[in-house]
Amino acid sequence: MVKKSGFNILIVLILFICSSFIPLTLSYNSVPLKMDYNVSNTPSIKPIDIVYLKKDFVGFKEFLGFKESGGSYIRVNKFGYMGKYQFNLNTLKMFKIKDASKFLSSPELQERIFLIHSQRNKWILRKDIKWFVGSKINGTEITVSGILAAAHLSGPGNVKKYLRGNGKNDFKDAFGTSISKYMELFKNYDVSTVKPIRKPKV
Repeated sequence: MVKKSGFNILIVLILFICSSFIPLTLSYNSVPLKMDYNVSNTPSIKPIDIVYLKKDFVGFKEFLGFKESGGSYIRVNKFGYMGKYQFNLNTLKMFKIKDASKFLSSPELQERIFLIHSQRNKWILRKDIKWFVGSKINGTEITVSGILAAAHLSGPGNVKKYLRGNGKNDFKDAFGTSISKYMELFKNYDVSTVKPIRKPKV
């Protein structure tokens, strides 16, 4: 019995020593956490910078906002595009917004403009959505969310040319981002909550 007890103690000590060198991964409230061991063998929990987004309109707009500006409401690029979703002043004037500083200082207004801009684009592209969703162009499945993202990037007119020309007119913005790239990045989000409206109001 003594020999067996001593053997068990030895096994426990070996497992304890080995565990000091094995990083453990935990999940807490859907956020992955990494557990490391410090010198005193006291576990410390460090969050990993991962964000989980649902494939709905909120996930769609947050991802697009991140791609456009890093999610910054006050960012202005060298071409004068402003805010989280990088609108230019000419686009904002369609919605009777002429004060750039007011626009930049209001996250609520920026979110509202993004919604109604998407509603307007969905109305303009309603026929193309009906004709092309489910097909493939340049190897990418055409989806409603991909179309809306591409329209935000290039304008609905260029998206029509892209779709109706079977991908030949692949417009790129000043930074080299193409319609086909946005079609791929933003495909298969559920944007059914965005209703097509011809003249949405702020």
